[in-house]
Amino acid sequence: MLAKSVSRYFSAGVAVSGMLRPRVQLSGFSSSSDGQAAPGPLSVPEKHGIDLLRDPNLNKGMATTLKERQSLGIHGLLPPNFISQDAQVERCMNHLSAKPNALEKYIYLCSLQDRNERLFFRLLNDHLEELMPIIYTPTVGLACQKYGLLFRRPRGLFITIHDKGHIYDILKNWPVKNVKAVCFTDGERILGLGDQGCQGMGIPVGKLALYTGCAAINPQYCLPVTLDVGTNNQSLLDDPMYIGLRHKRVTGEQYDEFIDEFISACKARYGSSVLMHFEDFGNQNAFRLLNKYLRNTCCFNDDIQGTASVALAGILGSLRITKNKISDHTFVFLGAGEANLGIAELICLKMEKEGLPKAEAYKKIFMLDSRGLLVTSRTNLTEHKLPFAKDMPACTSLEEVVKNVKPTALIGAAAQPKTFTKEIIEEMARNNERPIIFALSNPTSKSECSAEEAYKWSNNKAVFASGSPFPKYEQDGFLFEPGQGNNAYIFPAVALGVMCCGSISIPDELFLQAAEALANLVSEKDLAVGRVYPRLSDIQATSVKIAVSVIEKAYDLNLATVYPKPANLEQFVKDQLYHTEYPTFIPDTYEYDLSSHQ
Repeated sequence: MLAKSVSRYFSAGVAVSGMLRPRVQLSGFSSSSDGQAAPGPLSVPEKHGIDLLRDPNLNKGMATTLKERQSLGIHGLLPPNFISQDAQVERCMNHLSAKPNALEKYIYLCSLQDRNERLFFRLLNDHLEELMPIIYTPTVGLACQKYGLLFRRPRGLFITIHDKGHIYDILKNWPVKNVKAVCFTDGERILGLGDQGCQGMGIPVGKLALYTGCAAINPQYCLPVTLDVGTNNQSLLDDPMYIGLRHKRVTGEQYDEFIDEFISACKARYGSSVLMHFEDFGNQNAFRLLNKYLRNTCCFNDDIQGTASVALAGILGSLRITKNKISDHTFVFLGAGEANLGIAELICLKMEKEGLPKAEAYKKIFMLDSRGLLVTSRTNLTEHKLPFAKDMPACTSLEEVVKNVKPTALIGAAAQPKTFTKEIIEEMARNNERPIIFALSNPTSKSECSAEEAYKWSNNKAVFASGSPFPKYEQDGFLFEPGQGNNAYIFPAVALGVMCCGSISIPDELFLQAAEALANLVSEKDLAVGRVYPRLSDIQATSVKIAVSVIEKAYDLNLATVYPKPANLEQFVKDQLYHTEYPTFIPDTYEYDLSSHQ
């Protein structure tokens, strides 16, 4: 068994609540032999000459100084001019503006990340609102569909079902040993696009880019992984350019053993506190695997918990407009997959916190899946859907449910475009002074309605948020700037907090804490134009504050392993952040003072 073969690799620790809890000193995660978390003098890197320029973690391009060029054997390998990083950013934006479409911009940014990592993240930091739709949704969905054509060079690990028994050896091939976070997918449910098989690698790559872009986590600590167990997408199997395994998905016991070996191998290689980020697993596996590993592994599923947290944050922000409590609301959900079920459960947890019994909280949530309203007469409900089943007649029409239930909030995450019709939104507006309407499906083509439709059909009454970005809307003297319920507000900040304090697990209470912290950061100015999320341009500062709140909760729940607890948590977090400024490769020098010995 793998558990026996890799157990010798775990570092010494003490047992806590049935799992290995390492002894951790007050150092966070900033020290590393593989990368620098802050700018400043460095010793001369081991790589010289052309090898240094080909290393994206070291390459500075034409910002390399004359002394560095001469000392490191790269003089003459670069043009003789010297330009600042600021000028490099301007040059990159000029290149981007010349690209004809979003996919071409995505390809350019990937190539930049492969050449010069610090410049890539500096560009992302300076132009995050403009570039996030390129490096992540909606463009990343198209990139996954065309990943076989776009693949240029390795970024992450591809591990297949046929590598069972050898996963630890494959992890050893990754050049960085000090990995702190692993984002992995089996490609079964990529955004709203379904099974993309091995080509789902674009998702963990994009997610981890946001770890750094949104929360300034050192990219050297992040490992993207695709677990290829096959695909049931026949068009991919028939595609001669498909880059993954050409057989149907492996399921059942063999699949479970594969996942278990992978997680055990990651703990063995990178330590028991390594963060395991599940991403875009199919509904059948997502809840089951999260429940299996949640208590004994530092892990989370962003599609379930991250989506739930950012949606709840938007709802809590909406309550500052509607001027009431969450327990005063009734919710109708279109879709009963992992995203909406996660949102519903976290809403119930918040209602419980307000004093409402859990059974009563469940009564305030109505859910429709592909077969209609969840009702007790249905015999095919999974255990995660059962708590939301209602003792009422079956119904397959969303419009009919809205008319009968008269909800105050309507939330969609079913990847069924244009399902929030004019009639449904008008009904919501008739029943509510400020109806809450969240169209959360990604990419934009899958959204339940547009921002313009929500505002226009509700006579400008809707409190609207979406999963993908929509432009501002101005009509009849009203100006709305719809907020994007982007998971990037949550998962990078939670990861930052968890990594800083060495949390041994990530229960829902930490995601509830993150949601409350995010909602409190929405300004009155944002609320005045209908935004229920802070502006993305402030996201790194937002992430630090959310991380601090998460760390506080982790200490309250006795999950943190960094002791003594830092006196100033915000400064402690800031000390761990990755900086995009170029370091110098010329070490400090000094002269001997021999005069006192003469």
